[in-house]
Amino acid sequence: MIKRVFAMFILSFLFLISSPVYSLDTSSKTLEKYTKKISNKFTRTYCNTTKFGISYEGALAFAIGETNKEFKKNKLNKLIDYSLLKNSIVNDLENSCQVYDFPFSSLESLKFN
Repeated sequence: MIKRVFAMFILSFLFLISSPVYSLDTSSKTLEKYTKKISNKFTRTYCNTTKFGISYEGALAFAIGETNKEFKKNKLNKLIDYSLLKNSIVNDLENSCQVYDFPFSSLESLKFN
């Protein structure tokens, strides 16, 4: 009997004192940093691959494959704005590698699940 009263007291105490738990809130700053990280990875991989003498199509396929492999399991992938990501990649390629005629449509296969 004493055990039941004690257990009821403990349980009621835990329910009354416990604080609510909120879901993880993702800020726009976090998402922006994540998008920039993806863009930098793709740009570095693409630039390094083309500097080794691999064709542009081969460098594109390799960069997309490596970027997909590295970022495919992140929970922020559902929140990515792909048009902003593609614009960021094209701008980084212009600034870092001096690739000015990079086709925007070639990034269609850069998708994260």
